[in-house]
Amino acid sequence: MKNKDKPETTWKPYNSGTHGRLSTTEKDSLPTTAFAFPHTRKEPMTDATHVRDAIARFNQVKDVTDAERDLAFANIKKAANHFDIQMKETGWHEFGSKQ
Repeated sequence: MKNKDKPETTWKPYNSGTHGRLSTTEKDSLPTTAFAFPHTRKEPMTDATHVRDAIARFNQVKDVTDAERDLAFANIKKAANHFDIQMKETGWHEFGSKQ
């Protein structure tokens, strides 16, 4: 990590060749760098729809640490930027909150 407040992202664009729901086989074949939560391989982000899903489901992800959430948020921001998705959240604690 470069900085305690801003974890170094691990997400990299990956074109799975499919859009919409990924089969278990397709998800299992994705590189770790395609996930918001790379260590647990949760929330794949291979297209804009999957990035939006990762944002919407962020608070539903179980059994991850705050450090993993920090990394996932950084990965989601990077993927959102790549797919031209505007995010109003500036930190993961804002997901699901009524601002």
